[in-house]
Amino acid sequence: MGEQRVGVVGGGILGVAIAREVVRRRPGTEVVVLEKEDRLAAHQTGHNSGVVHAGIYYKPGSLKAQLCARGRSLLRDFCVEHAIPYDACGKLVVAVDPDEMGRFEALERTATENGVPGLRRLAAEEIREVEPHATGLAALHSPETAITDYPAITRALADEVVAAGGEVRLGARVVDIRRRVDGTVVQVEGGREPLRFDHVVVAAGLQADRVSALVDGDAGPAILPFRGEYLGVSAAKQDLVRGMVYPVPDPRYPFLGVHFTRRVGGGLEVGPNAVLATRREGYRRRDVSAADLRDVLAWPGFWRMARVHWRTGVDEVIGSASQRAFMRSASRYVPDIGVADVARAGAGVRAQAVDRDGTLVDDFRITHADGVTCLRNAPSPGATSSLAIAAYVVDRAWPQETPGA
Repeated sequence: MGEQRVGVVGGGILGVAIAREVVRRRPGTEVVVLEKEDRLAAHQTGHNSGVVHAGIYYKPGSLKAQLCARGRSLLRDFCVEHAIPYDACGKLVVAVDPDEMGRFEALERTATENGVPGLRRLAAEEIREVEPHATGLAALHSPETAITDYPAITRALADEVVAAGGEVRLGARVVDIRRRVDGTVVQVEGGREPLRFDHVVVAAGLQADRVSALVDGDAGPAILPFRGEYLGVSAAKQDLVRGMVYPVPDPRYPFLGVHFTRRVGGGLEVGPNAVLATRREGYRRRDVSAADLRDVLAWPGFWRMARVHWRTGVDEVIGSASQRAFMRSASRYVPDIGVADVARAGAGVRAQAVDRDGTLVDDFRITHADGVTCLRNAPSPGATSSLAIAAYVVDRAWPQETPGA
């Protein structure tokens, strides 16, 4: 079997999914998940909108496109097997202005090439057949886009790891990783002795660049945190949206724009926006970390990105400060839900990787070298793709054990 002791840094859905894939595919391997918080799914996994994407947006042939398609199917089956809520409530991507139609048609071509199941184009009069209170010039309907409970999925994956003899250590902050001739050693804060592993997987989410740099000293791509804020729709208006209503995204950005999303546990939310956060794990506007800000300002890619996209950044800040501004855009898609019908709800923080030249890294970026695998960029649809990403990582970390390799 080769390596017999594997460490996974990160207790979000990706780290735990990879740990579960290892114990399933490599029986007898000792797997240890190290999570710095006191619970699993504490950050990105536990603060997203729960959407299971169908592959509408991703460049054909990209890792995102490939792993999203496979991951959605695996995730649905996992939810059925473990009695976890999974609701294929469907999604509309709506064009409301004539100048959006070029982007809309390009998106339709992308979604078609990616084989989005059941995809169909709706004319203006057909939109209300799917979403009676939505309006627009045209829409793409993705009936298989779903919502689920990602923290529950993460806990179920962890249960499988433990049942197979693996271990999940909470409150285990990794402060050093060093390669040695006899493996890789990982130092946990407060630990007496370092832990030795034959293979280490870094799936540290919002801390991905920092933890990966412990291994190879490579500072890039850097993680810039973008806070995504949500507004909750009042109970009286929640039933005006049956599933999800999205705008046509701007292809210059990896963000999908403010949209309406039902939650699997009930309720309807509007959001998220995308505001540069002043703390990596800062879910409130008042959350500030001098160290995190210093890292953002010291990264050359931030300034190059800001010079290109500063106007959009200003608009996002305005929307964050003003619910009226926030809803001005969203209400174009569902006019019957306005600023009087919403209240501030939760927020998440997206780990957006940015290269030194200011490029917003769009695709998954996963590196392998000398017994260490690093997930340096795994944003949306990372949760949707989690089980497929896990298989992809194990295939490449142990290629000699992959059938047909």
